[in-house]
Amino acid sequence: MGRGRQKAKATKQAREIKYFTPNTDLSALERELAEARGENTDGAQESDDYDDDYDPYGR
Repeated sequence: MGRGRQKAKATKQAREIKYFTPNTDLSALERELAEARGENTDGAQESDDYDDDYDPYGR
């Protein structure tokens, strides 16, 4: 005996997890995905000038 209270608690926790909907910042998600794809989100053009003394290809 005693399993009923434990099972009820586990069921309650599972239900809370299943239906939990946190607030999602969709604009932050959009920015993060754009950065992952290499897109520029602030509208400025990235410069193609690449000056690096340690660049082995010497662009």
